[in-house]
Amino acid sequence: MVGKPAIRSFPIRTECPPGACNCRRDELLQSPDGDPRVLRLTREDEKQLLRRLENLSSLSDLKHMQERMQQQLGIQLSINTSPNEVRSLRGITILVHEQLGLCKKTRQAIPAAIKRSLEQQPNIAYEILNIGSLFASE
Repeated sequence: MVGKPAIRSFPIRTECPPGACNCRRDELLQSPDGDPRVLRLTREDEKQLLRRLENLSSLSDLKHMQERMQQQLGIQLSINTSPNEVRSLRGITILVHEQLGLCKKTRQAIPAAIKRSLEQQPNIAYEILNIGSLFASE
């Protein structure tokens, strides 16, 4: 069965319009050893995820969401503080690592949603700044 993609038992994300994204979704679907979990993030699920990330209540809530994204979707999220000792929200870098099948817009929307949450809950941002380089998914 060379060249045939594995049959998926879950709904997968529809592909982006041609030229709008570089997620290489088709390459992931054709790869026998690729991690298809990220394709479970349908557009509706993405909206729910972003709403959830925009309404974080604590640092432990943020860590929990980071772990869930890693476990369920394979999305690796890094949150680090600036080496320039900037003690504000601008001193926090949020990065969603590239991976096959992960839409470029999603990679940009997740950090934006987290930053909006940190603006609403500055205590979370202060905790991150006090800890320093908080975490990076492995």
